[in-house]
Amino acid sequence: MTEAISILAGTAALIGLGHTLAGPDHYLPFIVMGKARDWSIGKTMGITFLCGIGHVVGSIALGLIGAALGIALGKLEWFEAWRGNLAAQLLIIFGFTYAVWGLHRAAKNKPHVHAHVHQDGAVHTHKHVHASEHAHPHGLKTRHVTPWVLFTIFVLGPCEPLIPLIMYPAAEHSGWGMMLVAGIFALSTIGTMMAVVLAASWGIRFVPLGTLERYTHALAGAAVCVSGLAIQFLGL
Repeated sequence: MTEAISILAGTAALIGLGHTLAGPDHYLPFIVMGKARDWSIGKTMGITFLCGIGHVVGSIALGLIGAALGIALGKLEWFEAWRGNLAAQLLIIFGFTYAVWGLHRAAKNKPHVHAHVHQDGAVHTHKHVHASEHAHPHGLKTRHVTPWVLFTIFVLGPCEPLIPLIMYPAAEHSGWGMMLVAGIFALSTIGTMMAVVLAASWGIRFVPLGTLERYTHALAGAAVCVSGLAIQFLGL
């Protein structure tokens, strides 16, 4: 291993860590969606891992193709920027739509009081909701759609720092150097995503939401939407 590749490998690990922590879109959607949809820790981590794989593989493939074909770095970075804008817009649309659906669901699920009169004249009241009582089988389909929507968005979302990291060893005609740098960046990025999601998903289970419980879907959608807005307008 040359000194340059060694330095680049260490840089890839640090950039993967920093890039992931600085971008809330790398972990916030999984944390809030896992809470709202009552995913187990195992399911949340599995979805996070698959989305992380999709997130980095697209940029790795693009960088390797660009290196093989001799495509200029500027053109690859332009395409990555376009992908980033598309992924941000899809996060905004998905989050906003999910938040609106969550508000509608919360309104339908508003607890209300019923009074019951017994034969002996005694009257008692109790609270209940109708949404959970009248759930239909086709409603279960949304449980399967949400992970795939997240996966699609993350496949489209680029890892902007990765292309320049790959292109340098490519210029040095070091194929193994490209794969090493890309692999270390991927491990750092996915590992950081999973560590943050695991810690936050475990901790959030102990946070009492009280009356906000029925708004978890709306709050999750709003959080995803804000993540997309942060990418689009703040460049996170």
